[in-house]
Amino acid sequence: MVRTGSDWTAAEMPEMDGQTVIVTGANSGLGFEATEAFARRGAHVVMACRSEERGTDAKRAIRGGAGATESHRGSLEVATLDLADLDSVRAFADEFRETHDDLHVLCNNAGVMAIPRRETEDGFEMQFGVNHLGHFALTGLLVDRLRETSGETRVVTQSSGVHERGEVDFEDLQSQRSYDRWDAYAQSKLANVLFAYELQRRLDAADATDVTSVACHPGFAATNLQRRGPEMRGSRLRLWLMEAMNAVLAQSAEAGALPMLYAATASDLSGGEYVGPGGLLNMRGPPAVQRSSDASYDRDAAERLWSVSEELTGVTVDLEPRVAP
Repeated sequence: MVRTGSDWTAAEMPEMDGQTVIVTGANSGLGFEATEAFARRGAHVVMACRSEERGTDAKRAIRGGAGATESHRGSLEVATLDLADLDSVRAFADEFRETHDDLHVLCNNAGVMAIPRRETEDGFEMQFGVNHLGHFALTGLLVDRLRETSGETRVVTQSSGVHERGEVDFEDLQSQRSYDRWDAYAQSKLANVLFAYELQRRLDAADATDVTSVACHPGFAATNLQRRGPEMRGSRLRLWLMEAMNAVLAQSAEAGALPMLYAATASDLSGGEYVGPGGLLNMRGPPAVQRSSDASYDRDAAERLWSVSEELTGVTVDLEPRVAP
């Protein structure tokens, strides 16, 4: 099933008329590119953004882009979602359930990377709180809508190749004893893959065969994500170095979004896969199904992380088998 060397592009996505997609962090970078691609295939995309203003600007940019008047173009909706605030996550999920009967694809895409230590509104270390716990809670609050939607539905969780250096420190999940911005980022990205795999196992156990969970990563893509850490530290040198690396080594955000689009729509995925660029060092190139780190397949760690995540967020994920009436 590995498609290394294929030339898959967004043009191979199926038509998505009548489908509803949520993309977190849709106002920039990978989320922006994915949102535009989903809309071009006819989907209704809920752009879940921390800033409604930036989300509205992104919506306007997509509507004004090349081919915006094509008949197959879908629709866009901006909604406020701050993954660093569980009250905001719950409010977003409540509003979505009240106003939308279906959810076909949930793209857990938004994130922060290698920032100075900060805490979320709920007291979690920011990278673990936003990248993992916020998305865990969001998925848990919307899993019923995914299961109730007719046809196949999918949860796509964006990780990073950096997860390969990650370890989940259950004795210091919030990095209170010591903090290294890259270790914290790697932990959060490993948590993303552990979550995606455990979600698939629990879906299988619940006989929820129409819902699948897939992890992905963008390789090295030029986005604003890399800027935030240096900007928060006030380091012009690190910012310049990051921009230079983006210019020389990175693929475009449009190319970096392809693994997420493939993970969300490819018919040859059955759940539990890890999709990333299949080219040089898995940093660039067309999407391919890959093997993630050995640590990401640790079922004991995944189950423990799931339990801890339910406890920290207060969100219990309902994946009990359902009995036919």
